[in-house]
Amino acid sequence: MLDGIRIVEFEGLGPAPFAAMMLAELGAEVTVLHRKGGGTHPAQAARSLLDRGKRSIALDLKAPEDAAIARALIARADGLIEGFRPGVMERLGFGPDAMQALNPALVYGRMTGWGQTGPRAQEAGHDLNYLSLSGALFYAGLPGDVPGVPPTMLGDIGGGAHYLVAGMLAGLLQAGRTGEGTVVDAAIVDGAAHMMSLLVSMGPMFSQTARGASLLDGPHWSRCYACACGGHVSVQCLEPQFYALFLARMGLSDAPAFAAQYDPAQWSDQSARLAAVFAEKTRSHWAALFEGTDACVAPVLSPAEAAADPHMAARGVWSDGVPSAAPRFAGRTSPPAAAPLRDEDRAAILAELGFGE
Repeated sequence: MLDGIRIVEFEGLGPAPFAAMMLAELGAEVTVLHRKGGGTHPAQAARSLLDRGKRSIALDLKAPEDAAIARALIARADGLIEGFRPGVMERLGFGPDAMQALNPALVYGRMTGWGQTGPRAQEAGHDLNYLSLSGALFYAGLPGDVPGVPPTMLGDIGGGAHYLVAGMLAGLLQAGRTGEGTVVDAAIVDGAAHMMSLLVSMGPMFSQTARGASLLDGPHWSRCYACACGGHVSVQCLEPQFYALFLARMGLSDAPAFAAQYDPAQWSDQSARLAAVFAEKTRSHWAALFEGTDACVAPVLSPAEAAADPHMAARGVWSDGVPSAAPRFAGRTSPPAAAPLRDEDRAAILAELGFGE
């Protein structure tokens, strides 16, 4: 889909490399500028899953000869991705003003947690901090519980990388039409708050001051339950017809305690009753009971279990222990190329640019 689009990525952590990986999986030619001598973080290994589909060259951007190589790559690129704190790229001489003076059509993507501006812009932070300040973490738990720790993908990837990808794609479309680049300020706090729009859109059924009081936040039909084996199942039968199917499979269609689906005053007691029922049988029992129905019940699987699930296996969602590329496009079935070793593509890149070793 992005064949012919060139992206230069400055090595970083988490959401920025993920965004660049997605663009590579969408067909862009992504060249990652790895730090010469290797990174200092455990995630910056000799070969990283997040580098799949990319090319690698190791550079010391403070060295004039290496900085010249980076500028030559950027001069012919369509996009640039960086994930440093505000001001770092400017101090290196690779800020957006300087790079768009070199390449006016460049789409310059910036990935941070707090954003390029604001009182916290220069502070360190991580996924959980961004989620908490955005308001999203408020709902990560049931009433009375300490907010849980969602998987890192919710902030870094959902609120960060995916918003950077969307911004980059919009910028590339604009540059293709007008020849004018743009700067994309993708901040995890912005994206995390924006992802709450569905909850906010639910109006009076959505509570912005209390957990457990909205349609997606507290009902007995919208949570996970423990099973006799120690495993868990997820239930989220929002619509009345799906709720009716759920009760029928559970043998509770005629139980007065479950007649009212949307009464928040009854949710706590209904949840406790369902918890007792689910605890009587194993996860495999419940998975088999609801298999092939519209009751909106599914087992909570580990990644290894997910890879073996018939549906996931049929779609090839996992491959050799790692997630496959998404989304999918008709007629495009080739998997992304394996991640390169750091600096693996140096000779080819320098030859393309006309630089000698």
